[in-house]
Amino acid sequence: MRPPVTAPPGGGGYEASGSGAGPGGASYPTGSQGSSAQFSPDPSLSWSAPTPPASGRPVVSFGEPEGYDQQARPRPLGMRLRPRIAAAACVVLGVGLIGGALTGSWLVGEPGDGGARDTFAAAGSLWHGVPVDQLFPRTVIGKGAGPGGADRTWTRIAVAPDSGCTGAFDPLLRKALAPVGCRRLLRATYTDATQSHVTTVGLLFTDADATAMRSLDGRFSKEGLDRRTDLMPRPYAAKGTKAAGFGNDQRASWTISVLTDAPVVVYAVSGWADHRTVDEPQPAEEAMESDATTAVAQAGLGHEAQGLADRIERALRKNVGPSTEQPS
Repeated sequence: MRPPVTAPPGGGGYEASGSGAGPGGASYPTGSQGSSAQFSPDPSLSWSAPTPPASGRPVVSFGEPEGYDQQARPRPLGMRLRPRIAAAACVVLGVGLIGGALTGSWLVGEPGDGGARDTFAAAGSLWHGVPVDQLFPRTVIGKGAGPGGADRTWTRIAVAPDSGCTGAFDPLLRKALAPVGCRRLLRATYTDATQSHVTTVGLLFTDADATAMRSLDGRFSKEGLDRRTDLMPRPYAAKGTKAAGFGNDQRASWTISVLTDAPVVVYAVSGWADHRTVDEPQPAEEAMESDATTAVAQAGLGHEAQGLADRIERALRKNVGPSTEQPS
């Protein structure tokens, strides 16, 4: 089971613009950051040290360090808090411990009823609450992601404006995804270090609840919908980039992952950067098998799609809360 996600704090936006992502791309602001007032302690209450004697070994002593009370006034550390302040601190600590316990149980697959539902629902709004550079990093490192455990590095060359799902999937795939709806679709296209391959990775934020996502995941697994060549995601071909000619006929390998702990479908589709036509695309899982001998498999295009999709999914989880995923 994939590690779940927790809800992020609010703020920021994911809005299309024409900067920060290359031609045809988009950048999404992070939102404003609050600022807190700064206070300076009264010098008369600061640490003190008596003047050392004129001769002999110097003698240094330290007074009590100071802190601040609830009104930001200096006070010596160690001073007893008034009862109501101490009680409030205990309440806050207790709430924090309870919240941490709920979050932890949800992450390991034992969700509390209310907390898990709230977190799942909040995860659906991440498309406008997390900066594009955190969802789709400019550079993605894939240690051991290539054939034979070779390392991979991908560079982002385009980000699509956030949109609906029109034209993003083959008709039958769009029909298969219809039960969970399409709240928002985020996409970016990457190239590998040699600029031989291009890969579009997408995050489909659905309108579904946890039950519907589990149902969809079960159907994809049972019916093998993620392995059918007539149910493939389509690439984002940004003009003026290496992916400009990355069309439907250039798709070589793909992967689709239906998350059950968040209303998100993660996918990736890869092809050659020289825009060659592919007659027989191959699912990433098959292309990554050690005995696969197709041109797609030998070129490592299955590893391109799967490796990048996995790491974008990890980036999503990393940016919404603690994760049990191991870095790679």
